[in-house]
Amino acid sequence: MNRFLAIFLVVIFLVSCQKNKKSSKVPTVIIEQADSTQSSIRAIHAVDSKTVYYADSKGYIGKTTDGGKTWQRQQIRYNDSINPHFRSIAVVDHKVFALSVANPALLYKVENDSVQLVYKEEHPKVFYDAMKFFSNGKDGIAVGDPTTTCPSLLITHDGGVTWSKTPCEALPTFEEGEAFFAASNTNIKIVGDTVWIASGGKKARVLRSIDRGNTWSIMTTPIIQGNGPQGIYSIDFYDALHGCIIGGDYSKPDANTANKAITDDGGQTWKLVADKQNPNYKSCVQYLPGSDGLELIAIGKTGISYSNDGGAHWKSISNEAFYTLQFVSKTTAWVAGANRIARIQLSF
Repeated sequence: MNRFLAIFLVVIFLVSCQKNKKSSKVPTVIIEQADSTQSSIRAIHAVDSKTVYYADSKGYIGKTTDGGKTWQRQQIRYNDSINPHFRSIAVVDHKVFALSVANPALLYKVENDSVQLVYKEEHPKVFYDAMKFFSNGKDGIAVGDPTTTCPSLLITHDGGVTWSKTPCEALPTFEEGEAFFAASNTNIKIVGDTVWIASGGKKARVLRSIDRGNTWSIMTTPIIQGNGPQGIYSIDFYDALHGCIIGGDYSKPDANTANKAITDDGGQTWKLVADKQNPNYKSCVQYLPGSDGLELIAIGKTGISYSNDGGAHWKSISNEAFYTLQFVSKTTAWVAGANRIARIQLSF
């Protein structure tokens, strides 16, 4: 019995060590320019190495299915005079949803070249920041800054045909000056039935719902906070427990104090990592697929950084500036930023 117990313990130890062993290699980055635009792109939906959608600041929705060799583009105009400033996009069963930021907030569904306005909100304070769908393709969520005392939350349960705004009675209260950042369409993350949303400004907190947005709790974080440009700009989870948040102070992009944190309990508690070490301000963070939650890429106007130990340490791998990123495999991702969209390849 003791012999079998010893063997069992050795096996468990070896498996644990293997899982916690960080990758010894730091990748080089190959950036393949896919398209040049005259707009800001902060919202992409990557499908595979050939296919990506984007929505931009001039009302365009674009798509390539051949890796950027050719593009299909459609510009949306509201009342023949307004080009919506899109910073959120989601694609479900070939239906494209694009959500504009400021007053009036406009949410469009585009399907087979048919454009339909499925939600409109007019308010001096309206500003929507990000949008995601759950894996069933029916339930979706969009988040925006408060117009009263709570965050603005749009919910759909019919695949985006209709959207409704959640009343403040069902949401946590926000402090004056607490809001969200429409920096990369990545301040929402969904895993299974759980959704997390990251805030900034007066407070840098994480909202969490474990029932697809029906009920909510809110957790504090140690990320820098207190005024407008400070807080969490992006959140990602590798699984239901392990997550990372990143951001900083947009007005001080070289600062690296209290701008990165991780959790291993589903977002209930957060711990600062690489404090007062690079990377500095970033607008997007994503786990590499198939990395056991150890490898991350963070991007922003200050370049691209990589971690191979769950966020504890980082290394700059490119000075190229981008706003948003989405992986389609462990070594391939789409990125976008000011006047450009590209595909990056990581070479280990």
